[in-house]
Amino acid sequence: MDSSSPFINILPQVASACVIIAVFSYYFFRPKCIYLIDFSCYQPPDFLRAPVSNFIEHLTISGVFDKESLDLQQKILERSGIGDDASVPVTVHEIPPNSSLSAAREETHEILFNVVEDLFLKHKIDPKSIDILVSNCSLFCPSPSITSIIINRFGMRSNIKSFSLSGMGCSAGLLSINLVKDLMKIHGDSLALVLSMEAVSPNGYRGKCKSMLIANTIFRMGGAAILLSNREQDKHKAKYKLQHLVRTHVGSDNESYESVMQQIDEEGNVGVALSKQLVKVASKALKINVVELGPRVLPYSEQLKYIISFIKRKWGMQKEVYTPNFKKAFEHFCIHAGGRAIIEGVEKHLKLDKEDVEASRSTLYRYGNTSSSSLWYELQYLEAKGRMKKGDRVWQIGFGSGFKANTAVWKCISEIDSKDRNAWSDRIHLYPVCGDGSSALET
Repeated sequence: MDSSSPFINILPQVASACVIIAVFSYYFFRPKCIYLIDFSCYQPPDFLRAPVSNFIEHLTISGVFDKESLDLQQKILERSGIGDDASVPVTVHEIPPNSSLSAAREETHEILFNVVEDLFLKHKIDPKSIDILVSNCSLFCPSPSITSIIINRFGMRSNIKSFSLSGMGCSAGLLSINLVKDLMKIHGDSLALVLSMEAVSPNGYRGKCKSMLIANTIFRMGGAAILLSNREQDKHKAKYKLQHLVRTHVGSDNESYESVMQQIDEEGNVGVALSKQLVKVASKALKINVVELGPRVLPYSEQLKYIISFIKRKWGMQKEVYTPNFKKAFEHFCIHAGGRAIIEGVEKHLKLDKEDVEASRSTLYRYGNTSSSSLWYELQYLEAKGRMKKGDRVWQIGFGSGFKANTAVWKCISEIDSKDRNAWSDRIHLYPVCGDGSSALET
C-alpha cells in the first residue's frame, strides 16, 4: 500500500494537467468560425439602364443580327422576367457595342472599384489589413489579373494571398467563399475580401445560333464585394456566421457538362450556349447537393419522413419520395437569379411558396442575371425589406457551368437595420412589383 501511495498522490496533478491540455487544445485547434462582416453590391447609375424596348431597338439598329435572330431575342426578352431598370455597361450602349479589352477593363474598374471603396469607407478598413483576396469572373480573365488590379488600385501589402478564379460560372461566388473558408483553416486571425462579378462588355454573341443568343438577353451589369473574417474580435460587428457550405460538381455526366458551354459557331463567332436541358441538369445537381446538406440542417422529424417515404417507394408502396419542408430549416431563400425558368424550377423542386422566392424574382426583375453576384443582391433585398432578423438562417443556392450546384447556409448574428443604404434603398418600396412578388414579374 505504501509503495503505491506516491502514484496515488500525483493522480490529481496528472488529471489537472490533462484537463488544462484538453482545454488549450480545444481553444487552439477548434475550427474557427467564418464571419461575414458586411458586403456591398454595385448599383449602376440610372443612365446605364437598358429598358426592354431600348434593348430591342439597340439590337435592331446595330446591324449585327438578321430578322430571325432579332425576333428570337425579342421573344426571350419579353418572357425573361427582367424589367426596365436592369443595366448594361456604357460600352454596350454604343452602336455597335464595344467589346474590346479596354471596354472590359473599364467595366471591371467601374464595378469593383465602387463596391470595394464603399465597403472600406463604411467600415474604415485599411486596405493593407486585408490578408486574403479572392476574385471570380468567369469569362474575363485579363493579365495582370483582377486581384492584381485591386491590389494596385488600393495599395494592398506585398504578402497578401491573392487568387483570381475564372471559367467557374455563376456559382463561383460561393466557390470563392469556400476557398476563403479553407484558407482560414490555416491562416488564423485573417481578414478576407471576396469579389464577384461577370463582365458583360466582351461577351456579346453576334451569330445566329439560337442556344447562344439567349445569353445576350439575360446577362446584365453587376458585382459584389464581401468582407469575411475569422477573428474573434470581429464577431460582435459581423452580420452573419457561416454554418454550412456544400459543393456539388456533376461534370462527369456529359449532358450536365455541356449544358452551359462557351464555344464557336460555324461562322467563327464566340458565345455561351445554354442547353434546353439546363433546368433538368440544375435540378439533378441540386438534388445531389440537398442529399448531403439535408442531414446537417433538417430537423429529425423531416429526415424521418424522408427515410420512411424512400423505403415505401423502394417497396412500391408510393410513387414519389417525400420532399422535406426546408422552411423548417431556413427562414429565407436566395436562389441564383439565372433566369425565370431556373427560379421556378427550384421553387417547384423544393415545394416553396411564391413569397419564398420573392427576393430572387425581384433581383432578376431589377438587376437581371448578374452571374455570381446575384445571391448578394438577393440578400440585400431581404435586409432592405426588414425581413432579416437576428437568429434567422438563409440558404443561398448557386448554379454554374461545369455543371455545379453550390449552396451556403448563413445565420444572422446581429440586428440588421433596414434603413442602412444598399443597392435597393432607393426603390425598395416599389417591390415586389404590384405587391405580388411572383406573377407580376412574369411576362
